[in-house]
Amino acid sequence: MPKNFTLKLLSVVVVVFLSLLFLMPSLSSDLPSWWKSFLPSEKIRLGLDLQGGMHLILEVEVEKAVASSVERASQELARKLKDDNVRTTRPESDHNLRIGVNLLAESERAKFEDVVAKSFPDYALEPGRTLGDGQVAMTLKLQDKAAINIREQAATQALETIRNRIDQFGVTEPEIVPQPGGRILVQLPGVKDTQRAISLIGKTAQLEFKLVDDAVDPKTATKATLPPGTELNHLVTRDRSTGRSNPREPIVVRSRASMTGETITDARVQLDSQHNEPYVSVAFNAAGARQFGDLTTRNVKKRLAIVLDNKVQSAPVIQEPITGGEARISGDFTMEEARDLAVVLRSGALPAPVKILEERTVGPSLGRDSINQGVMAALVGGLAVLLFMVIYYKLSGLAANFAVVLNIIILLAVMAGMQATLTLPGIAGIILTIGMAVDANVLINERIREELRLGKTIAGAVEAGYARATVTIFDANLTTVIAALVLYQFGTGPIKGFAVTLTIGLVSSMFTAIVVTRLIFDYVLNRFRPKTLSI
Repeated sequence: MPKNFTLKLLSVVVVVFLSLLFLMPSLSSDLPSWWKSFLPSEKIRLGLDLQGGMHLILEVEVEKAVASSVERASQELARKLKDDNVRTTRPESDHNLRIGVNLLAESERAKFEDVVAKSFPDYALEPGRTLGDGQVAMTLKLQDKAAINIREQAATQALETIRNRIDQFGVTEPEIVPQPGGRILVQLPGVKDTQRAISLIGKTAQLEFKLVDDAVDPKTATKATLPPGTELNHLVTRDRSTGRSNPREPIVVRSRASMTGETITDARVQLDSQHNEPYVSVAFNAAGARQFGDLTTRNVKKRLAIVLDNKVQSAPVIQEPITGGEARISGDFTMEEARDLAVVLRSGALPAPVKILEERTVGPSLGRDSINQGVMAALVGGLAVLLFMVIYYKLSGLAANFAVVLNIIILLAVMAGMQATLTLPGIAGIILTIGMAVDANVLINERIREELRLGKTIAGAVEAGYARATVTIFDANLTTVIAALVLYQFGTGPIKGFAVTLTIGLVSSMFTAIVVTRLIFDYVLNRFRPKTLSI
């Protein structure tokens, strides 16, 4: 036998064994229980076009993110002015991205301008106006460049937040791609509960802690009679008969949040030991723990409303200061609602609401049709190629056909092992891989024919044919792999699916064409020593 024959044969056996091992879960669903304990159990994943699922186009309402940023800046300005003993009215933001505040005296102007210059570089200070009572009206305007940055950051943050939520939701191989104009394309293969997915993705998850104003009777309060700085809200509860969340008890809360959920580091579902009902336990970072501790210390025996997306989930009485850096959110949740709430709180709040512009649900029947047509195309094309090889190259064509079939097995096994997603364009990539694999064997066989016509022995012709064809095969496949990698880097979902199968197929085709078929030739020549070569 030729040099390194045993080593090459062993490598081929190992590759074939591992390929069948990784491919087995996709071929059979009745594997024994012990298989999943220590052997590969992942199946080849099917894309949205093959197994169905959800297709969404979302739009981030970035203008609301800018307005929220201005509102937070007005609250921060109020704190800064209080800390620096600058006598002013409370800053108020408006819809024109401005913050207005009145200085109580002209002598406060220098200190005010110093605070703005040091802490609010994104805002331009407009000329002040002296009012009749001696006050000075000052206005801060958000600069255009800063507004553009906030919009871009909101779109980017929304993309990452949605991606984190979907990852925790457990969707395999989702497609989340940014689109022009602050839009996001989301594809979720295999998702059945569409309403739950939409709720999870689109929930803003703005968590706020607001003090309750118990001095006002919420049952008789109206917008006209509410004291300044308060608003009428409602506690929500779940109607067990319909499964819907409905308003329950009217409640008057402060308009401004005493604290938000921006400092949350973790959120977990727990069960109440007394009532056996789920609630969400949240943990704050160091700054949030101090802020929550100060809030509860200053408001013992007062009610604190926990508001999620402008809905009051609960309003417990603060019995004692809470300084441990944790809080409880209860709201008559089901276990599924509590889990989803924990997911959105862990992944962070959306910087702005998202609007669903387009929603499509791809049914499984369409997926089955696509699979059947794709498989039929692959079978017809593959059989035609294999038949041609046998007719044109005879027994050498059989060796090439064996290499092509093995190439497909290795390709699918690698996809299963990498948990890559097979899409309809991916099936097209497999069909193209069959053609590329046959092309490599055609080059080898034609080279061997040329060497035989030059008068070389069979062994010499095989040696020279493989030596000369290998360089050509490597160069041709390398350039195609580079093109496939570029497609994967810059393409969208379907293009990436095509690039993945093509790249894996090309690499495995070089192995099967150069190594596997060479082993077959070497074995036949040394075992049977034929006088002529069927090629």
